Amino acid sequence: MRERRSVEVSTMDAPDADLTACDREPIHIPGTIQPHGVLLAFDGPQPVLTRASANLGTILTGTDRIPFGRGLDEVLDGDRWRPMRDTLARLRRQSLDRPHHLGLVNLRNAEYQAIAHRTGETLVLELERMPPLAIPAEEIYGLVRDGAERLQAAKGIDALCAQAAVEFRRLTGFDRVLVYRFDESWHGKVVAEDRNERLPSYLDLRFPASDIPQQARELYRLNRIRLIPDATYDPVPILVDGEGRGPLDLSFAVLRSVSPVHLEYMRNMGTPASMSVSVVVEGRLWALISCHHAEPLRVPFAVRLACDFLGQMLATHLAAQIHASQAATRTRLQAVQARLLTEMAAADPFIEGLVQVPDDLLRLTGSQGAAVVEGGHCRLIGKTPGEAAVLAITARLATAEDEIFHTDHMAGTFPEAESWRAEAAGLLAIRISKLHASFVLWFRPEVIETVRWGGDPHKRVQGDSTARVHPRKSFETWKEIVHLRSAPWRDAEIEAAETLRNAIVGIVLRKAEELAMLTEELERSNKELEAFSYSVSHDLRAPFRHIVGYTELLKEHEATKLSDKGRRYIDVILDSARSAGLLVDSLLGFSRMGRAQLARIEVPMRSLVDDAIRTLEPDTVGRDIRWEFGPLPSVTCDPNMLRLAWQNLLSNAIKYTRNREPAMIEVGAFPQGQEHVFFVRDNGVGFDMAYAGKLFGVFQRLHRSEDFEGIGIGLANVRRIAERHGGRSWAEGAPDQGATFYFSLPASSVQG
Repeated sequence: MRERRSVEVSTMDAPDADLTACDREPIHIPGTIQPHGVLLAFDGPQPVLTRASANLGTILTGTDRIPFGRGLDEVLDGDRWRPMRDTLARLRRQSLDRPHHLGLVNLRNAEYQAIAHRTGETLVLELERMPPLAIPAEEIYGLVRDGAERLQAAKGIDALCAQAAVEFRRLTGFDRVLVYRFDESWHGKVVAEDRNERLPSYLDLRFPASDIPQQARELYRLNRIRLIPDATYDPVPILVDGEGRGPLDLSFAVLRSVSPVHLEYMRNMGTPASMSVSVVVEGRLWALISCHHAEPLRVPFAVRLACDFLGQMLATHLAAQIHASQAATRTRLQAVQARLLTEMAAADPFIEGLVQVPDDLLRLTGSQGAAVVEGGHCRLIGKTPGEAAVLAITARLATAEDEIFHTDHMAGTFPEAESWRAEAAGLLAIRISKLHASFVLWFRPEVIETVRWGGDPHKRVQGDSTARVHPRKSFETWKEIVHLRSAPWRDAEIEAAETLRNAIVGIVLRKAEELAMLTEELERSNKELEAFSYSVSHDLRAPFRHIVGYTELLKEHEATKLSDKGRRYIDVILDSARSAGLLVDSLLGFSRMGRAQLARIEVPMRSLVDDAIRTLEPDTVGRDIRWEFGPLPSVTCDPNMLRLAWQNLLSNAIKYTRNREPAMIEVGAFPQGQEHVFFVRDNGVGFDMAYAGKLFGVFQRLHRSEDFEGIGIGLANVRRIAERHGGRSWAEGAPDQGATFYFSLPASSVQG
């Protein structure tokens, strides 16, 4: 029977490669095991031996022969294996996705712990040689029970980690036990330690993420216990029966051989024996209980099981402590948020409510500065960069789709932030509008920190002629001064900012709904008012004409019979009736302006101006008026409406320059962005800009009717005509210095 050896070799980068190259090493399929046991792998519905460690024959049969192709019951033949065969037969019907303890078996006068698990369709059986127990088995339970009680009594995460180091060292007998906690970037820090004097202290030292590559962290997460009794071991290859079989996944194998890089790392640390227990909090690798010894040390399987149990208890207590701390923080921040929302609800505009309680706005995220940017306006609170810098930040943030952004290293995203380090080394920002650059931003200043590393984290590793990298040799304390970073943003603070954003968006949506309802109601009311105005003005025209007509007949035929006072009364009735008739006609025209369909055609704007001037010629008789015309383009519009707009504007200019000799009236146009602006400028009596908002309202007058005639509806017509064409209207002026009246049309409607 042929035997094929399959040794999985990790390919590494060339010499001087960075340790992150280790991320590509396939450490879950090393093709070898550690020599303190043997491995058997069975495949098929009636399991037959297909893979085995090279040392299996010596331990199992007393020869070098490995019984490939034999069934499981045949390989594990004899009374000593019967309990194990029965257990395996039962377990084969289960998932077996984790190592399962099968019991002890005596082989060659030595005790072996049998452990089984399944990987894919392959059943893996490991026989690990057991050392004698350093403490009686019955005492292990007492140590675990007492340790669990002391962990439960620890108050706070730091105290919990410190107690864990003590308990694991008491249980295992290692020279040094570290609690090695991972941060968000997977750098590690020794947050607790218990040791004797045989190994140096690593307490408070940090180690770069590259010391434990990504795929190694994943293995730690999946398989919580990993033991290396002697870092100087020679790996035992796994032999394969036949061809075509892929490498065996040893992720859950207790005997799995480890990377040569890691073994060298251990030797460089002066720790030939190590064991790690993973602390997995809510599915994430939170820390490692890292145990080291100054000489080789094998830990019995029963002790490792106890360590696994204690590690899971530690993870449970940590999760409870973390949740309790987060809950307390959230409760405090919710009270702050409630006050902010109360202020916003009472403010108009609501966003102003944030700046009315500046202390709460800063307290919400534990910041020293904040800014509210809305509608191009910037309000600054506390220690912040200048307004120009804040607007530049929001302009950059506006180009992204993120609704929330946070960093404790602004200079990494905004290079110019180095000059703001005293106010803004860290940034947390929420976007409150998709349409406009509206943001709330919080700032934190630079916190200069001295970090103690276990060796230079920036030093590149060296390679050799085999192209295999070597880990760093020095673990001397290496100090680094960290600049341009703020205190990191905690999850609770980020969540508080996000909750505030959601509340603000909710207020915006509610106000938008209220505005839409008001707009709908206003449109309905306007339509009813227009219909009423049209009906009333239309129906009143005839009565006023009758009054004027019959009063003129009375004056013509009966005037000689009336006294002077009676004839004066008739004149008053005539003037009033004519004024009322003119008002009714104007109202009817204004009402029609909002109801009529636009009849758009292309027409030269100058021709409409000339038509309006000819209509107004009776008002210019005997006047010295100097007209000035700039270029006027052709436009696509309703010519009757635009002619009326020009007529109203020019009539105003003629009227309000009555006392000027000469009167100067200028007509012109100019492009401006997405619109084309038309204007009439005069040197008349002008107006105070404080009242500019009243000019285009119906029946709004800024001058006495005794001084200047009119009914106050002409400019309202101009506004309605401009808006019907998609434009707008406005005015500028000063008392006794003339005025300029503008209206615009969309640039798309202008030709030339």
